[in-house]
Amino acid sequence: MTPLTILDPASVVVFALTGALVASRAQLDIVGFAFVACLTAVGGGTVRDLLLDRHPVFWIENPGFILWAVGAAVVIFFTAHLVESRMKWLVWLDSFALAVAVPAGVAAAVETGQHAVIVVLMGMATGSLGGLMRDVVCNEVPLVLRQGELYMSCAMAGAMSTLVALNMGSDLTRGLLICAGVTWVLRAGSIAFGWHLPVYKSRPPRS
Repeated sequence: MTPLTILDPASVVVFALTGALVASRAQLDIVGFAFVACLTAVGGGTVRDLLLDRHPVFWIENPGFILWAVGAAVVIFFTAHLVESRMKWLVWLDSFALAVAVPAGVAAAVETGQHAVIVVLMGMATGSLGGLMRDVVCNEVPLVLRQGELYMSCAMAGAMSTLVALNMGSDLTRGLLICAGVTWVLRAGSIAFGWHLPVYKSRPPRS
């Protein structure tokens, strides 16, 4: 058993739940729910596998991932109306999905012997691209690009923490746990306490 055998399924299910919640906000039918859930669930991992030339792509090798995503969509379709604030649930579920998907991308890159820069980029891509596709398709402001929130920087910090841990002698499993912890703590801090990086503010040109 490798880390990806745990991380990929967990990432698929949690991201599928966020996709279905966005579909509920867009008031789509059940097929729309399933489509958005699947797109969100496998989008980042698909880009990762294509860039790393991993064949077959993870959900083609195991079509059960699609069935799990569809199952998550069906559950949300029949229960979303019970949630008082779907946006709040979406943001927090997305934070957990990010904390699982980033280590999945890191693990795939490490296992294929990639350079440190590629390891970090694959962690960021796996963690963010599925959610970005979800929000663009449903005409939502992408969580990845929301002003004043940490998101991509959380993924980058998490991926880099794995490299630091590995260089200090940790095994891959421990490094991925550190990655998940760093990613989620930073994202949760941004949501709960407003942690953010400085944003660019234009100033009028000097005369």
